[in-house]
Amino acid sequence: MRIIFIGPPGAGKGTQAERIIAKYGPAHLSTGDMLRAARDAGTPVGVKANEYMSKGELVPDEIIIGVIEERLAKPDCEKGYLLDGFPRTVPQAEALDGMLEKLGTPLDAVIELAVPEEALFTRLAGRGRADDKPEVIRERLVAYRNQTAPLLDYYKKQNLLRPVDGMGSIDDIAARVTAILDPIAAK
Repeated sequence: MRIIFIGPPGAGKGTQAERIIAKYGPAHLSTGDMLRAARDAGTPVGVKANEYMSKGELVPDEIIIGVIEERLAKPDCEKGYLLDGFPRTVPQAEALDGMLEKLGTPLDAVIELAVPEEALFTRLAGRGRADDKPEVIRERLVAYRNQTAPLLDYYKKQNLLRPVDGMGSIDDIAARVTAILDPIAAK
């Protein structure tokens, strides 16, 4: 199972990813987690990434793509993976397509968690992360709208996009996601 989660910050990708990992067992590739870990460890990539993250800006493609390419080569990705937070732009999606073509491992689905912006702001403000200050939240939502939303058309054209209503209880959302993933897992 090779899937991507797309959705704005605060849509619940991380929460739903935990359930998918527990149920189906793919490797969880969260670029946010990878970048935060690199930042917290003070690695060169982490320091460079933090220059962008602290302002609510997206980390440049070359940094992200390098991190993802390294990660996809690890043995736990052979059985499948869930990409959470990547790709964020059409050029990143094109780079990912190239990587996956070389590996001979095409995507199975792209799941979009759709949540209205007002609800996102409330969710993000309540998390208490350093990068969840109101002005940074606004920048992240603008960046999502401008740079990531075009991916929806990109993956729709490839017949991979599976929209999911991201409102309601965590269990309700999980049921919508597993209704999409159960047939994929059964292949």
